Amino acid sequence: MNILLPFKDGNSIEAGCDEAGRGCLAGPVVAAAVILPKDFENDILNDSKKLSESKRNKLRPIIENEALAYGVAFVWQDEIDKINILNASFAAMHRAVDQLELRPESLLIDGNRFNPYPDIPNECIVKGDEKYLSIAAASILAKTYRDEYMDKIHNDYPVYDWNKNRGYPTKKHREGIQLHGDCEHHRKSFTLLAADQVSLFPES
Repeated sequence: MNILLPFKDGNSIEAGCDEAGRGCLAGPVVAAAVILPKDFENDILNDSKKLSESKRNKLRPIIENEALAYGVAFVWQDEIDKINILNASFAAMHRAVDQLELRPESLLIDGNRFNPYPDIPNECIVKGDEKYLSIAAASILAKTYRDEYMDKIHNDYPVYDWNKNRGYPTKKHREGIQLHGDCEHHRKSFTLLAADQVSLFPES
């Protein structure tokens, strides 16, 4: 049974915001912002991490079709390396809000930190994607858009197993880096190899 709440404040236009890919070694961090209608209901919708890939993919078009507005934004690995992953996550959420065709009156942010968006109040909610439908919807869009992108670039770099790990630091991913070196999609500011691994392609 879904126990997520529809809104924090039913009297204002709320946008739920969440991101995907903060802990990855490769690829962008992706954020989404979603404004749901007051009468939105869905018995499956939940935190994207609690749902199977098939359920996430089923929910994506439902959210896109029924949301009053939504936005999805990518911050690429080069910018992540320049401004760090925390700031990149905030930037992605800001850019997702920028895309909303309906201006929200408040933002519900998954997590405990956020750089305020100009002229829109926000509230940070720890595990917000487990508590509010709009944040859960944002988590679904961010996750599915990012997974789709990682599947696409996997075709160019199958040695990293991105169609399975989506850029996260799995054993197979790090073995790929160890044997073949990194590539342009990797976040150079991250620790790409575990402490007990020695790259066959050390930096000169």
